[in-house]
Amino acid sequence: MKLRLAILDLYDGTANQGMRCIKEIVSRYDDVLEWDVFDVRAKSEVADLSYDIYISSGGPGSPLDGDGIWDAKWFDLVQSIWDWNQKEAEKKHILFICHSFQMACYHFQLGSIVPRRSMSFGTFPVHQTDAGISEPIFEGLNNPFWVADFRNWQFIEPDEDRLDELEAKILALEKIRPHVPLERAVMAVRFSDEMVGVQFHPEADGVGMLEHFKEDARKQHIIQKHGEAKYKSMIRDLNDPDRIEKTNETVIPNFLNQAVDALLSSEVMEVNA
Repeated sequence: MKLRLAILDLYDGTANQGMRCIKEIVSRYDDVLEWDVFDVRAKSEVADLSYDIYISSGGPGSPLDGDGIWDAKWFDLVQSIWDWNQKEAEKKHILFICHSFQMACYHFQLGSIVPRRSMSFGTFPVHQTDAGISEPIFEGLNNPFWVADFRNWQFIEPDEDRLDELEAKILALEKIRPHVPLERAVMAVRFSDEMVGVQFHPEADGVGMLEHFKEDARKQHIIQKHGEAKYKSMIRDLNDPDRIEKTNETVIPNFLNQAVDALLSSEVMEVNA
């Protein structure tokens, strides 16, 4: 019997590369996983607690704005997974990506979720904290490692007392900018042994995104809005197998491997009990 995975699509029907990339990674696990996609924002579809593993996607707009329906359902699911894991032996695992990560940090009251002064657009280094160096989902990555990052919002000013209360750990911070007098955003948090989130796009694949951003109309739009230097640096990083492609091959696969191994071990222990 296969484990069940729910992909929570928060893109609200907007064109994106994220869902394609997530599905491509998850499809590598078809021997052990069966999976369903839920259109959370456009159709108010949210998975129930019958799933073993959840991946909640990025998405457009403010992580603080919902319609009172889809967002309430999403928050209820996240809290239900948390509550389940406090009392049940067989845990449920969830990965939050970008928009979902910001919503999760807001839900658990970990700090400030605020607009960025300017959009983060492109590929950037992310630095692991002391906790991040031993973090399983980062195993195999350099420190710093490179990510695809497209954000108008950010999680900053973490509440250390609240983090301690939940036993949550900050795993990574955005690139070091000594010339910019602004606090560095938190780029990854482990909320618990089974719940982890990142404020970037670990699903981004170098090859697919390279083709996407090389399309002439899209190329000209990026150059016009963000400059030719930004465009060239992004293309360089997408071409480098040790940058975006390495992160694609590491973070979500590590999350899935960890979740699958834990769940299958739990099943074996149940059978042998």
